Amino acid sequence: MEFLLYRFLIFIHVVSAIISIGPFFILIPLIKKLRVAGDKELVTQLDTFKLVVRLSKHSGHVLVGSGILLVMTGPWSWSTPWVVFTLITMFCSLFFLARAFSPTLRKFDEINHNRELLVGKLNRTIWIYIILLLTMLWFMVVKPTL
Repeated sequence: MEFLLYRFLIFIHVVSAIISIGPFFILIPLIKKLRVAGDKELVTQLDTFKLVVRLSKHSGHVLVGSGILLVMTGPWSWSTPWVVFTLITMFCSLFFLARAFSPTLRKFDEINHNRELLVGKLNRTIWIYIILLLTMLWFMVVKPTL
C-alpha cells in the first residue's frame, strides 16, 4: 500500500510539473502577436498571460506539496544535494515569479505604455522563468551527485 501511495505521489508530482512548465511555451508565439494586436486582441492575449501565470502558481502549490511528501516518505533526505539545489532554484523562481509577470502585465493598462518595451520584458521574463523551471526539472530527473 505504501509503495502504491508513493507511486501516486510521483504521478501527481510529474503532472503538476507538466502543468507548471508547459503553458509557458504557449506564450512564446503569443509574444509576437502582442506586438501588433489591436486593443480588443490585446486584452484577450493579456488575459491568456494572466491565466498561464495563475495556472503555474496553483500547480506549483501542488508541485511543492507533493515534493515535500515525496521527500518525507521516500528514500531521499532534505540534505541530498539535488534536493537542496532544487529548493534553492525553487525559491529563486518563486521570488522571480512574484515580481516578474504581474507588474509588467499591469503596465499594459496604463494609458501611455510603451508596448514594445513591455513585450520585450515579457519575452525575457518567459525565457528566464522557463530556464529556472527546466533547471529544477533537470535536478529532479537526473538527481546528480554533486
